[in-house]
Amino acid sequence: MQYLIDIILLALLMTTGFAIVHMKSLLAVAMLTSIYSLLSAALFVVLDAVDVALTEAAIGAGISTILMLATVALTTDREKEPRHTPLLPLLVVIATGAALIYGTVDMPHYGDPSSPVHQHVASTYLHDAPAETGVPNVVTSVLASYRGYDTLGEVTVIFTAGIGVMALLGYRIHRRKMVHEEMRHLIVLRVIAKLFFPLILLFALYVQFHGDYGPGGGFQAGVIFATGFILYALAFGLGNAQRVITHRLLQIMMAVGVLLFAGVGIESMLLGGHFLEYRVLAGDPVAGQHLGILLIELGVGITVAAVMLIIYYGFVSRQQ
Repeated sequence: MQYLIDIILLALLMTTGFAIVHMKSLLAVAMLTSIYSLLSAALFVVLDAVDVALTEAAIGAGISTILMLATVALTTDREKEPRHTPLLPLLVVIATGAALIYGTVDMPHYGDPSSPVHQHVASTYLHDAPAETGVPNVVTSVLASYRGYDTLGEVTVIFTAGIGVMALLGYRIHRRKMVHEEMRHLIVLRVIAKLFFPLILLFALYVQFHGDYGPGGGFQAGVIFATGFILYALAFGLGNAQRVITHRLLQIMMAVGVLLFAGVGIESMLLGGHFLEYRVLAGDPVAGQHLGILLIELGVGITVAAVMLIIYYGFVSRQQ
């Protein structure tokens, strides 16, 4: 049964991929890309990578689709016909695909305990992480504690992306309560959006603070939080959304999240430890680890949510 599910998902992924390549409508490509991301999330669930699946579903099938649709609205919904036959790109793709397929021949079998990945630090993380960090979710403990430097770099990249979008797209403040004419008459959808809005925010908080014990964390929670406000903006207009959470507030939040992350590291140094050495934050080393992970995950969630909304505001404000 397991192999059957894998084969079905891979077949659907291949079918969707071929459809994306042959589509000329960019609107259809955006929707098919969303389906591809959702199928990828399902495949990650089958592989027991629930944290990755949650991230893929929230970002790939959610925020990315909305941003691609906003980009199509700013440009065109039809692909331009190439002036020449794309023979060289086709050969590069075929050669790369053949090399990747050939590389899988020497890969260990799925779940093989003797594979190289299980002979390095993975076993140490799985065995020692819950006791050393006080966080049952090994994925969160690895990303936030053992690889805290990497995560800080990722948050900094997201922060830089937000600044780049603001510099490229600019921003317009909409003071009027604008609602798209199509949405103005869809009363049922607007009522449903109003009902789901607080539930989405509540679920984002659950993912944020339950990430220590199960799938979730700052990245996923930030995207879900931003999705709630994007749904509000789609249903009730960008002007109303800007009254709820302003662009200035988003700029502050974007910086506060990174500063909170880095501030935890600086506080660790001031208390006699190394940068991002959370154990010195409390009298009990395990409690200090747990506190540090909680704070930096909060910083990640704040920055991710703010950047996602700034990017959305930037795209949509250009259309109106």
